[in-house]
Amino acid sequence: MSVLLQVSDTHFGTERAPVVEALVALARQQRPDLVLLSGDITQRARRGQFHQARAFVDRLGAPLLAIPGNHDIPLFDIGARVLHPYARYRAAFGDELEPVHSSPDWLVLCVNTTRWYRHQNGAVSARQVERVAARLAGAGPGQLRVVVVHHPVAVQRTEDEHDLLRGAPAALQRWAAAGVDLVLGGHIHLPYVMALRGLAQPVWAVQAGTAVSHRVRDGMPNSVNIVRRGEDVPAGCCRIERWDCGPEGPAFTLAASTVAETSGSG
Repeated sequence: MSVLLQVSDTHFGTERAPVVEALVALARQQRPDLVLLSGDITQRARRGQFHQARAFVDRLGAPLLAIPGNHDIPLFDIGARVLHPYARYRAAFGDELEPVHSSPDWLVLCVNTTRWYRHQNGAVSARQVERVAARLAGAGPGQLRVVVVHHPVAVQRTEDEHDLLRGAPAALQRWAAAGVDLVLGGHIHLPYVMALRGLAQPVWAVQAGTAVSHRVRDGMPNSVNIVRRGEDVPAGCCRIERWDCGPEGPAFTLAASTVAETSGSG
């Protein structure tokens, strides 16, 4: 069994301590091959909040890929936002804003969709789209091809359309043609799995809720996603699981499971 754990929108500075402990316990129980931290790691991009976040992920005991979210750029410190928007993020998580993971089972490509001049919304550029497409096209035959963004590429409700990633339709068309299987995101604190239609191949949008923050939405609990391959997962598929936790813990429990047919899961 090969396992990815997606943790999103932790918003350190607003975290629930019992849920943090429950997530550490889940990671130690599930032993993921890789943890994906898909943005809004902090609430206000303060150094202390980044320090808390770094200490948390170090306890998860797995290799990490992280990207910033809009909350990880200083909001009120205008000088830092304009001149050095990612300095505090980089001090905690390294200089690479678009890390890549490649192994026999996985090709994971991270895309930084934040922009210092945008308060909340995100965008993907033509250069980013082509860079990702080239890497996807070069994936090995056994690799599940995963793109990680912060802002959603697809939403379920009309009231969330203003949160959609700018440039997403063109990006999805290009990435599907290049072989992407899953696009993982966060930002809106609503977990769901959507099959995207009208593309060159099957593509799944996988959205995560807020992992540990009290900033839950529409009565949803804290949640994370686990993606599995191998063993009891059918050939040509991966399994996407949502794990939920109440505000006082004591543990994350399996809440939903989707078996997704993908071209890269053979």
